[in-house]
Amino acid sequence: MKYKRFGEDIVARLEVGEEVVSSVAEIAEREGVTFASMQGIGAADEFVVSVYDVKEKRYYDNEFKEPLEMTGLSGTVTERDGAPYIHIHATAGRRDGSVVGGHLRRAVVSATCELVLHTVYGTVPRFSDAETGLYLMEL
Repeated sequence: MKYKRFGEDIVARLEVGEEVVSSVAEIAEREGVTFASMQGIGAADEFVVSVYDVKEKRYYDNEFKEPLEMTGLSGTVTERDGAPYIHIHATAGRRDGSVVGGHLRRAVVSATCELVLHTVYGTVPRFSDAETGLYLMEL
């Protein structure tokens, strides 16, 4: 992973074999990021996305092990229990042109991944919401 900070923005390039969610968490930890928006694109050959069922209060994972173009990574970096909390949604294109997506659990880079984090001054913690079963932003 290579990254560079430009004021409030951090630009990163992930390399073959690196995992997206943990890499964003590592950058946030190193740079002291407590609140940021992020976006990205790239290629992966291992991709796990989930869909949350509010009534059941659980995620359903969908795992893909094939060549994929990550056509959109979009999310936030906040804080939970004093550590970076990474929340990313992702879409990825398959060889036949169909697209899969959801809440990103894991994506292993197969070629490259380009990310931009826009940091915002301040901290946004997360709290456990009993009604939805999710960790929501505390505002």
